[in-house]
Amino acid sequence: MNSRSHRAAYRCTSRILLAVSSREYDANIIGSGPNGLAAAIELARAGLSVCVFERNDTIGGGLRSQELTLPGFVHDVCSAIHPLGIGSPFFQDLPLSDFGLEWIQPEAPIAHPLPDGRAIFAERSVGETSIQLGVDAEPYQKMIATLARDWKLWSPEILGPIHVPAHPRLLAEFSRYALRSARAIAGTYFRDEAARALFAGAAGHSVLPFEAAASAAIGLVMLTSAHAVGWPLPKGGSQKIANGLAAYLSTLGGRIVTSTPIKSLEDLPPARIVMCDVTPRQLLQIAGRALPTGYQRRLQKYRYGPAVFKVDYALSSSIPWKDARCRRSATVHLGGTFEAIATSEREVSAGRHPEKPYIILVQPSLFDSSRVPAGKHTCWAYCHVPNGSTVDMTERIEAQIEAVAPGFRDCVLARHTTNSAQLESHNPNYVGGDIAGGLTNLWQVVARPVLSLSPYRTPVKGLYICSSSTPPGGGVHGMCGYHAARAALRDLGKL
Repeated sequence: MNSRSHRAAYRCTSRILLAVSSREYDANIIGSGPNGLAAAIELARAGLSVCVFERNDTIGGGLRSQELTLPGFVHDVCSAIHPLGIGSPFFQDLPLSDFGLEWIQPEAPIAHPLPDGRAIFAERSVGETSIQLGVDAEPYQKMIATLARDWKLWSPEILGPIHVPAHPRLLAEFSRYALRSARAIAGTYFRDEAARALFAGAAGHSVLPFEAAASAAIGLVMLTSAHAVGWPLPKGGSQKIANGLAAYLSTLGGRIVTSTPIKSLEDLPPARIVMCDVTPRQLLQIAGRALPTGYQRRLQKYRYGPAVFKVDYALSSSIPWKDARCRRSATVHLGGTFEAIATSEREVSAGRHPEKPYIILVQPSLFDSSRVPAGKHTCWAYCHVPNGSTVDMTERIEAQIEAVAPGFRDCVLARHTTNSAQLESHNPNYVGGDIAGGLTNLWQVVARPVLSLSPYRTPVKGLYICSSSTPPGGGVHGMCGYHAARAALRDLGKL
């Protein structure tokens, strides 16, 4: 952007802020990601006037969709598959289908190609999944079946801050497995490689070494959600979720102002409540002078996790998998055996770039032709890298894909790569390329962003943090924003 464009943008932003500041709102929300929009909706449903401020020219945070490669090819900039979106207790309470959100459920939630060319699948049914697992069928069912059946009862227990559980028996059942390491679970319960690999692919979403305590938790949630609610994609792209939330907020009287970065609390019009959909680093920048020194020090100790390197592809045809059944799934976990994936994640945690990385690949156009020109396809793939990495992992990613889909490179029409620095530039909440809003080790699941019975409150009256750096953490579910809004409403005496 040239200097003239900068001046024009500044004048436009100034006019917007002047117009907005001409009236007071009950609540200002910084950031229009899923948690910022969720907080705005919950406050507006309680009768408060709200205004959301977004630094970019489009809303959504990690829910943006764009033509990244070629005209007509719509790619999800970050999140694409949403088990916690469809399974979120808060989102389920919203009429988002009335505002254009349509979920598409692939036949099988997860595919995991094995080194011998065949693939293992997480099916919607626990029983159909277990049939593939041979001697591990019974242990898998014992671990997963009850939790999958009772998802609606126990998932709210883990999708929020520390509290007295409403279903302690189910939470205890989950914790019996979840608090252990992924390696301990695989070694204790599974004997054959198929089940161990399937669990490794799910546990890899934790972005933790498999030897870490509670690295099994995310794997358990991922597999359970696959059976309970599926791993769907929104028709037309993830932007549709953000658009649906924004449209519903509008019916409640909420306002959204884009192209308006908030660098300080002083940039905001007067309000009784300020909700910050930002991580601790940005909260210190925006509100540092208002925060007590002790609280600042606690936020400064918050740790960010490994990053991702992502490649978006425009394809001339669907991916030529060795096991053609992989086309039944939108999500494919690549990396082979449990030990191979464990090695990859251990190297990333140690600050190294694995030669054979664990990869999450999504192929949405198999199920949603509205994203591509007729007969063409898209996919994206990302691997984990050390925080702040600028190493280009394209060749290593494509080598892993070619190993189970020979001829993949011949299908590529165009590529768009995004390293960790570019991710952070796109969304400052992705500090160093960390898309989870902070490390998800056991301590930072409990103390997120600080150890507190009400982690959304700050010591400043009326100032709250509502991002994925608060419980329950990363993912498109809106529960961080919902719980933060509920905390604010309790403080106002409205609950």
